Amino acid sequence: MIRHIVMFRWKDSFTEAIRTQWIAGLEGLRGNIPGLLALDHGPDVLKTEKSWDHVIIADFEDRDALAVYNTHPLHEAIKPFSLPNVRDLAYVDLEISTEQDAPSSHTPKDPS
Repeated sequence: MIRHIVMFRWKDSFTEAIRTQWIAGLEGLRGNIPGLLALDHGPDVLKTEKSWDHVIIADFEDRDALAVYNTHPLHEAIKPFSLPNVRDLAYVDLEISTEQDAPSSHTPKDPS
């Protein structure tokens, strides 16, 4: 499984009206893109100096499914709301094991 994480910092041009349309488009991705297993997103709640404004975390079956998402018409349709209004953008794609973790081979020392 591939976990796709995207963080946004917005320009002042990212108005509430634009945000509303963008979020509606994000919500419309769920269940409508092949291979998209889960999609969560939301604004930062702490708003510290180092915080980002919004994050998307999406899980895909595999790299091919992520490639489908990147060019899917529903995803393309929301880019005009976000990309012109992005001050900073960062993302990472990581492979997540879907198998149950094996038991640890480390045995803790008996404290007695």
